[in-house]
Amino acid sequence: MPAKMVPVSCNKDCGAGCPLVAHLESAKIVKITDNPQRPRYMQGCVRGYQAHIAVYDSGRLKRPLIRTGERGEGEFRETGWDEALDYVAKRLQAIKNKYGVTAVMQLGGSGSCRGAVHHTSKLTDRFLTLFGGYTKPTGSYSSGAEQFVTPYLYGTNLAGMDAENLLESRLIVLWGANISDTRFGCETENVIVEARKRGTEVVVLDPRRSRTVERLADLWIPLFPGSDTAMMAAVLCLLIEEGRVNDGFLSRYSKGFEELRDYVLGRFDGTKKDPAWAEPLCGVPQATIRRFARTYGKLKPAALIPGLSIQRTIGGEEAYRMAIALQAATGNVGVAGGSSGSNVWNRLPQPVFQCIGRAPGSENAKIAAVPVYRWADAVLKGRDGGYAEDIKCLYTVGGNPLATGSDVKKNARAFRSVDFSVCHELFMTPTAMYSDVILPATSFLEREDVVFGSGNYLFYSAKAADPPGIAMDDYDIFLKLAEWMGFGGGYSGGLAAAEWLDRFISNSEIADPELFKRSGMYLGPDRRRVAFSDFIANPAANPLSTPSGLIELASKDYAKTGFPAFPTHRGFRPPAGAPLFLITPHARFRVNSQNSNLDWFARRESPVLTMNRLDAAHRGINDGDTVRIYNGNGSLGVPVSLTDGILPGVVCLPAGAWPVFNDKGEITGGCANVLTSTEPTLPSESSRTHSVGVEVEKA
Repeated sequence: MPAKMVPVSCNKDCGAGCPLVAHLESAKIVKITDNPQRPRYMQGCVRGYQAHIAVYDSGRLKRPLIRTGERGEGEFRETGWDEALDYVAKRLQAIKNKYGVTAVMQLGGSGSCRGAVHHTSKLTDRFLTLFGGYTKPTGSYSSGAEQFVTPYLYGTNLAGMDAENLLESRLIVLWGANISDTRFGCETENVIVEARKRGTEVVVLDPRRSRTVERLADLWIPLFPGSDTAMMAAVLCLLIEEGRVNDGFLSRYSKGFEELRDYVLGRFDGTKKDPAWAEPLCGVPQATIRRFARTYGKLKPAALIPGLSIQRTIGGEEAYRMAIALQAATGNVGVAGGSSGSNVWNRLPQPVFQCIGRAPGSENAKIAAVPVYRWADAVLKGRDGGYAEDIKCLYTVGGNPLATGSDVKKNARAFRSVDFSVCHELFMTPTAMYSDVILPATSFLEREDVVFGSGNYLFYSAKAADPPGIAMDDYDIFLKLAEWMGFGGGYSGGLAAAEWLDRFISNSEIADPELFKRSGMYLGPDRRRVAFSDFIANPAANPLSTPSGLIELASKDYAKTGFPAFPTHRGFRPPAGAPLFLITPHARFRVNSQNSNLDWFARRESPVLTMNRLDAAHRGINDGDTVRIYNGNGSLGVPVSLTDGILPGVVCLPAGAWPVFNDKGEITGGCANVLTSTEPTLPSESSRTHSVGVEVEKA
């Protein structure tokens, strides 16, 4: 029997969104491939091609579960929806009556984060605001520092570009951006490959020889984690001294460069930020810094693309501010082939299309806030610890904070401390094991939606499979729970999820909805955009939303945070007892912690520590040994792989592996967040997961 094909698109937090098709035989998905009608550069990845593995895995949750043992022991009994929803509704109402709505904290949110209807964070917010309110973690584990600082310089976070803009570049600098694994656009890697064929030079700065280095780089510059601002300052210093700064561009489009120049040249604090100063901070020979700076100053237009990794450090805010300053100083902002120097993916207006949001009746909801990086501290310390609320309930949808959150031991204590916890899940994750009720949810292949990509396009994702057992979409779970609690009509607005989607499509710029559903994609007319091009063309007519209307390289408003108005180096050095930098990048075969439990993926990417041969020799460690990685937060044991492809002094353990909690309360497995801290980078109060020191010894 010939296979039937239906368009699908990953609704996951990978930074891409891809046009795919599911091949069905006898109503079962047998494979997933790229959509044959996709444009030239678009391509999926192995995580999307194998997404149907999760649909049919024997570990899928098929019925609601209610805890019977102690939290974390994994003992549950199956039940039906009526008992489960009644139980959840009564517990939520009791907490609301006794402590108020803000005693309920939302967690998760990025499990399905690209859909117009099936968006885990927006659906949870829609439900809880009708409930009366909740405590909302603010900021982002992924990009909190970058989102915090970019508006101070540009007045907006819409500082992106379309991937095809890179075809106009003469130089592409991937600064901590591992495009080949983390994706950030279904076109990006292929566009860079094409740009290289046309003569564009690609430089990658990363502590390790990543797949991006192997596949895309003409030059790899390894440097210490968190030293990016120092390296950038040294580059800017040389550009200033050799007259390679675009003074005309700076005077017309920016404000505050004089203060930054005084800092870089040492007039501010007596220390010149030249390549000799940067060499010991970065681990990069000053000759390499000079050679790179001259290349960057000469080849124009240049697109400096900072990865999110460089802002997940102590002082990560400064790395993004300095990257923007470099692009402005070289006249590369807002021009074809250039970039803003800030996060460029998913940061331009997308096709006109509505998304599910708050419902009428939620206007008076009480919303309390806590920085997401401090959520566990807020739970454990409450009002007595200086936080606004005493949290009594954790409601987790689309997240696994007992794997992806920093300091998983603290997170487990937080889950044990609350009165009630509930989650929507596909599998028995570590977070699900610490919940009182688990409500089985669907995957993106088991429902219909419209998915936003990283550029000027939309993808239609059809329902390709039936959910297992009696699992339901998050929309329907919340609808039934809202009906149980008396506000179902407000939640649904009288519409089922499919009816919301049809309404959104009808009200969009899509001229032919039927063609959209058949082809699986809608492409906007302009797909080579770059942010701030209108401002560069006419700054008087199109001023930025900053106080001056210009790019504010020194910001008086930013100085109110207690940090300098201009970017400065605030690096991290590992302490004496934990002298190795630990980096925890995203894994190739996982989306955050998703796929960790699936055998097909786990066999291809089990937790392994990557270590330089010199560091291993000093510690008597051989390739393949099991090693103990430890610091003041915890320890774990994993095999080690020795290589010359990582900077001496740095070790790497990819993030996302699930921790295993044994009956003694100890954690085994390769979860990197056993070693990370919840002390944030300031002033953004964001993630600093690449500012971690560890020691390694033979187990």
